[in-house]
Amino acid sequence: MSFKIYLSGEIHSDWREKISEGIKEKGLEIEIKSPVTNHEASDDCGDNILGAETESFWKDHKAAKINAIRIRKHIEDADVVVIRFGNKYKQWNAAFDAGYAAALGKSIITLHDEELTHALKEVDAAAQATCTTPEQVVEILAYTLT
Repeated sequence: MSFKIYLSGEIHSDWREKISEGIKEKGLEIEIKSPVTNHEASDDCGDNILGAETESFWKDHKAAKINAIRIRKHIEDADVVVIRFGNKYKQWNAAFDAGYAAALGKSIITLHDEELTHALKEVDAAAQATCTTPEQVVEILAYTLT
């Protein structure tokens, strides 16, 4: 058995790399997809491709729509969606991804520190598992694949 997973959420730490390394170490058959994790490239894709905007609303609007093409495809194709919420920034887009994945009936694993448990109680309630470390995510993936 193999999985396709989508890693959504926070882009300012190495959690994706830790999950990827753990998957490789365990020899799991998992294809990993993720959003564009270069913050500037993601924010500026609309301006860079379709032309500059003078108002930040329209700049963000174009970028969000272009990024959604990739994100929707990867969530739709995923067997499992892992969603990381970090402490420093609010990941509203990750919460939206969680809702979209839940609406599609996807298996969801949330990943966040314990101090965010209350704020994310509704998101965690839709998840099949809630983890506090990338290593726990890898262990769940290994368990479900073997």
